[in-house]
Amino acid sequence: MEVREGEAPQPWTYKKVGRTLEKDDAVQQSGEATPVLMVLTSDKGWPYTMNAPHGAGNDLCVNCEVEREWRIVKRDLTKWFSSHGKKKPSPLPRVLIGTPGIGKSMNAGSYLLYRLLHYDAEKLQVVVHCFGSTMYVFDKTTRTVKKYMGEIISESVLDGLWQRGMKGYIIYDVAKKGTPPDTGFAPSTGWGMIVVSSPKVSNYDEWEKQLKASRVIMNCPDEKEVKAMCAWMKRGLDKDEQAEYWKMVEKHMEKVGPIPRHIFDEKIYKDRLGAVDGAFLAIKPTDFGKNFTLGGEEKWYSEDPCHKLVKIVRARTEEGAEVFLNASISADIGFRIADRLAKKMATKDLLLLILRSRGALVSRALEKLGLRVFMRGEFFSALLKELNELRSSERHEAQYSVLKVNHQGHPTRTAGLKELQGGVTRIPMEYGVLYLPAVQNFPLVDGFFFVNSPRRTLVGLQMTTASAHHTTTSTVWQLVEHLAKYFKGWKKLSRDMSWEIVYIKHAFRKNIKKWQRCDYVNPRNKNEDEKEIVAFWDGKVHQYQFVLTTDFVNKI
Repeated sequence: MEVREGEAPQPWTYKKVGRTLEKDDAVQQSGEATPVLMVLTSDKGWPYTMNAPHGAGNDLCVNCEVEREWRIVKRDLTKWFSSHGKKKPSPLPRVLIGTPGIGKSMNAGSYLLYRLLHYDAEKLQVVVHCFGSTMYVFDKTTRTVKKYMGEIISESVLDGLWQRGMKGYIIYDVAKKGTPPDTGFAPSTGWGMIVVSSPKVSNYDEWEKQLKASRVIMNCPDEKEVKAMCAWMKRGLDKDEQAEYWKMVEKHMEKVGPIPRHIFDEKIYKDRLGAVDGAFLAIKPTDFGKNFTLGGEEKWYSEDPCHKLVKIVRARTEEGAEVFLNASISADIGFRIADRLAKKMATKDLLLLILRSRGALVSRALEKLGLRVFMRGEFFSALLKELNELRSSERHEAQYSVLKVNHQGHPTRTAGLKELQGGVTRIPMEYGVLYLPAVQNFPLVDGFFFVNSPRRTLVGLQMTTASAHHTTTSTVWQLVEHLAKYFKGWKKLSRDMSWEIVYIKHAFRKNIKKWQRCDYVNPRNKNEDEKEIVAFWDGKVHQYQFVLTTDFVNKI
């Protein structure tokens, strides 16, 4: 990754979605790559910094999610000042909610403070930053800051500023123990306020209801952003040392999720890993479905061991308001949860759980849980009646799936496939085994198994929420390369092997109705290897579609 000094004029572009904003990935400035991370440096440090013991103590690391929060607040201020107080006596009150471990780590409150301090002082004279009962008042007219302790004193100070005709904005960071703001904390007019909190409902619900505040949901950082943080923190080391550090952090993320508080230090990571394992064992099997597929805030009303296993994901209501859903915090946790669910729940209950998944979690529930039901005989028998062929325009005759001919061809057990990075030991290919890649972004399929009759066939399972799932020659080739590295004698085994791809859809998503193409990476430059892959796809790959509906489940 490349580090450049200076501030990009507009590091990310956002577009209006629903009632707030989302990053516009379609727009890039002057054709250059979009920045992954911004770093602001202060010799005196920041109210909360990402990871002080590890080289970022005076640095404020800002990703597109943190910048998004500011853009939303800035838009609120613009609307307020443009109305001159006639329509809106104060900016819209906000609640910023993020997964525990990312809010302060990702500096959301500190960055808002920085931006508000640089906002037009003639319009906004005061910025207040509260940490529970401790309040810091930044007077931009006198360029001074004062500290106050206790909520009663703080409210009195704010009232005094309001009586003097000063306008301000309050950032209220709910302390770890949970000290929600009083509903009358901010002056009634002329002041904006945002509460920064974890999803724990008691931290903000009363204030949110009384002030009719709107939510802003902050997603966790992604892998590229965490890698950029590592590159910045270890920028003084040589490339090998940087690579070794990133390798360690990447391993930590796989187990405990992309939570900055827990992944940059080995000791802190081990403590968190122990807590995650303890939480996993403490949860009753019957509670897994409620916690990990239904989503929402109902599980955040009290302390719950599952909080260590989930992250919140931004979604939207039909009216465009932001809400959050729960998702497993890492791929590893997701697989462990899915395995435990599959072992403890009846087929019908498992399928109903998938159908109840909503919004951003639909595809994840399908991927994690939907694969396991292929081991259930009753599901498999019902599936065969609902399997529809997706035929290319060049094929005129129907091709029955090998699964319809060989009713005993479904898998009866699972086997995980590890990340290829670092090397793996090749294993014998087995029939009747559902192979589940324990890695994200596995090429082409989410899982697969092999059938030996009436013809040797690889059956790939693709759990999808999209209405189309075309692929490319490079993706197909990646899958072939992966299979060759996982299985002994793959070259010989695959010589006369056909493929079947089964696209499994959620009932509330658009169906795949047409043959899914394999396109050239560059149609203007077709090489012989690509032509061979396209010929294989068109000649030896058969596609089928299955839609999971309530009617289907009720037949089981």
